[in-house]
Amino acid sequence: MKKLAIALALASITTSAFAAPATYDIDPAHTAPRFEYSHFGYSNQLHSFDKTRGKIVFDPAAKTGSVDIVIDAKSVNTGYPLFNEHIQDEDFFDTAKYPTITFKSTSVKFDGDKPVAVEGKLTVKGVTKPVTLTITSFQAMPHPMMKKDAIGANAVAKIKRTDFNMGKYAPYVSDDVTLSIAVEAVKE
Repeated sequence: MKKLAIALALASITTSAFAAPATYDIDPAHTAPRFEYSHFGYSNQLHSFDKTRGKIVFDPAAKTGSVDIVIDAKSVNTGYPLFNEHIQDEDFFDTAKYPTITFKSTSVKFDGDKPVAVEGKLTVKGVTKPVTLTITSFQAMPHPMMKKDAIGANAVAKIKRTDFNMGKYAPYVSDDVTLSIAVEAVKE
């Protein structure tokens, strides 16, 4: 009986050690926020941001977590330097006044052990609105090269750019914008 009590005590210590929330630093080399919109109906344009930082807290046992992402709006990358400058002007991102875009979660929804959605507040151009990121893929496992625990996900959301005071040329250049983010993060 004494051995059983010791085994149960050790099991509870081990389980609680793994059940604690873990904090992950976003890997800027493998994180890619993107946005897509219709350009006068001719084509869908897809652009990205090159500089992102932040933290993710993940606790699969408690089915909780949080996401805090900061995107450098001046790192917008359309593939054309002149167009990068154009959409940094005050009609669009106004990066002189608002150099960052942020997303701070308010809750994480799980299906079993995997997160499926992150609800939060998106701030663009000084305007904050609720946004739900739907997670389309998720992985948590030891990183094969870094030999540390890591997580990764792809997530999407739809917003209206007029909600963020970026409505120039709408509706010809679509008001509807699809946000997507591929994110990887390594445990601290």
